[in-house]
Amino acid sequence: MTFGVVMLVHTAFHRAQEVIRHWVAGGCPVVVHVDSEVEQDVYDAFVRSMSDLGTVRFCRRYRCEWGMWGLVEATQEASTLMLREFPDVSHVFLASGACLPLRPISELNAFLQARKDTDFIESATTADVPWTVGGLDRERFTLRFPFSWKKRRKLFDRYVRIQQRLGVRRRIPAGLVPHMGSQWWCLTRQTLAAILNDPNRAKYDRYFRRVWIPDESYFQTLARLHTKTIQSQSLTLSKFDFQGKPHIFYNDHAEILRRSECFVARKIWPDAGLLYRVFPRAPVLDTSEAIPRTGTVDRIFARALERRMRGRQGLQMHSRFPNLENANGIAAAPFSVLQGFDELFPDFENWLALQTGAQVHGHLYARDRAHFAGGVRLFRGALSDHPKLRDYNAQSFLMNLVWNARDTHQCLMFGPSDTQKIRWLLAHDTNARVWVISGAWSIPLFLSGKSAGEVRAEAARLQRRENRLLKALRAPDAHARIHIDTLANFLENPRDVMQMVVDEIAGHRAQELGELPSMVDLSGLPAFLQELKNQGMHPFLTGELSDDMQRRAHVSNAPRSYVVDPK
Repeated sequence: MTFGVVMLVHTAFHRAQEVIRHWVAGGCPVVVHVDSEVEQDVYDAFVRSMSDLGTVRFCRRYRCEWGMWGLVEATQEASTLMLREFPDVSHVFLASGACLPLRPISELNAFLQARKDTDFIESATTADVPWTVGGLDRERFTLRFPFSWKKRRKLFDRYVRIQQRLGVRRRIPAGLVPHMGSQWWCLTRQTLAAILNDPNRAKYDRYFRRVWIPDESYFQTLARLHTKTIQSQSLTLSKFDFQGKPHIFYNDHAEILRRSECFVARKIWPDAGLLYRVFPRAPVLDTSEAIPRTGTVDRIFARALERRMRGRQGLQMHSRFPNLENANGIAAAPFSVLQGFDELFPDFENWLALQTGAQVHGHLYARDRAHFAGGVRLFRGALSDHPKLRDYNAQSFLMNLVWNARDTHQCLMFGPSDTQKIRWLLAHDTNARVWVISGAWSIPLFLSGKSAGEVRAEAARLQRRENRLLKALRAPDAHARIHIDTLANFLENPRDVMQMVVDEIAGHRAQELGELPSMVDLSGLPAFLQELKNQGMHPFLTGELSDDMQRRAHVSNAPRSYVVDPK
């Protein structure tokens, strides 16, 4: 006993002939169907090239268009001829001209003979799997699809919409539960004969003739009616991308294919000479009983698909216009943005760099220039500090900076006086850690020595800009790690906030803080803010400051003692 191969061919006839000779050399009869769209002289030459093979047959030709009934008709015709011409065949294996045996034919035959009553066909209901692409799963069985999706797409879509609006719903033949799966199967002689000779076949054929992509549902559904034992698995390794198109295997996939231990792979590039030379591999005693396992291949292709769909953090595809909203993380690595800290602590940048080991920049988006760490004018990746070059694409400037220095945590100072073009990025990037002391913009105005009346307009402008940033950070779709304190709340206990900043940036290297950096003298700030209120400008983002805030801030500066006094 052996198994027979039904092969559907429409192109690359030199490779198809090579594979047919593999099957025949392994003792398998082959029935070939050639697409009727193939020119007659090409077909005749193909038939003549295999005239020396006594167990090869050619069946009646049908037009095989993707997603249409012709593929099922071709399979039915070739299968009928196989069962009639070769009565010793125990299983029928459906393959294409682009399929390539990976293991010796003898191993596949032994595998099937050990499972004489088992049908290998991927078969699952639409409710159980999310395989369908294009939004049509159950509807492919309840609507009519007389038009080609590939060649008459507009008419296809229009007809589907009309049926949906009219509430058209085809009746599924009694007793059938629609199933879907890979087109490439291996059925026992008994199951295949029962499908082809089913007394209701004419009714089933009329129904499936208007199902979308019937080659992935006809045999998959009818096998459930006639099988003794079904294993919902295809013995042919085939992978599909997010658009439902088959992946093509090239020479550099040779090792992946070998490790899969699959019997057959599809779809092989016709010019992959290496694959056609090394497969099928020679028999190996210790792997003759190896069960096909696609786990390794599945993981590799899943990672490739994710990379294709989501890309890499901090990089954008050069082949399409950048869309940050659909990016896989905007920046390449975590980075920190601190607003208001350097207003309170003049030496904050140096202090933070010593505490965390991070690279701490000044105001990268200041109006005059980008203040890089160390005062350099040119940063890694040839990033210039020129404000016009930076502001031409402010978001990409930050993304490039993080990418070029992703080996070190990058920190930057920010404030309402700076260019605000990165506001959306700061709120939505999952790699952003944003710390804000709202209302700290009032401190430089206070220290300027000018009266509240002189700085009233500037204070109002800065508060409006900061308020827009806070709204973006507090939006429901903001994904950054965000910590916001009013100036008043921060001064209640600056040590705890500073410790959290250091812990977040330094990670496991963080240590308990000693002394905090020196704070500017805020004596008189509450009176200054009150005068702004008197001028009609209410600084609500600062919180309610009191006259003793400076003293309380210095008290909370000291490390806390957790020793309980026994008295």
